[in-house]
Amino acid sequence: QVQLVESGGGLVQPGGSLRLSCAASGSIFRVNAMGWYRQAPGNQRELVATITGGGNTNYADSVKGRFTISRDNAKNTVYLQMNSLKPEDTAVYYCNAQVQTTPYPYTSAHWGQGTQVTVSS
Repeated sequence: QVQLVESGGGLVQPGGSLRLSCAASGSIFRVNAMGWYRQAPGNQRELVATITGGGNTNYADSVKGRFTISRDNAKNTVYLQMNSLKPEDTAVYYCNAQVQTTPYPYTSAHWGQGTQVTVSS
């Protein structure tokens, strides 16, 4: 079993900052790519940012220059630093991890429970 536990969401004013964390635990051999997705009411879940095991990053155009994804491989943890937040960033943010549970090159996708981020004055 693999668990992803997120933290760091909350209410912030426009222009403010938040930092999300997501820690993977359980039966893990290696955590490969990790990422953050978000889903606003009435919308589909969308990619926010991803990071490979080697540190290569990818961002949605809507967050480039404002959000930064990083990871601590020793802790199997991924972070999302969100600056200059806008009301349109309001959503439930979900962590995703591609996990190898054995030495064989097979990965399975795992999701966190989601954390609410609300940007409002």
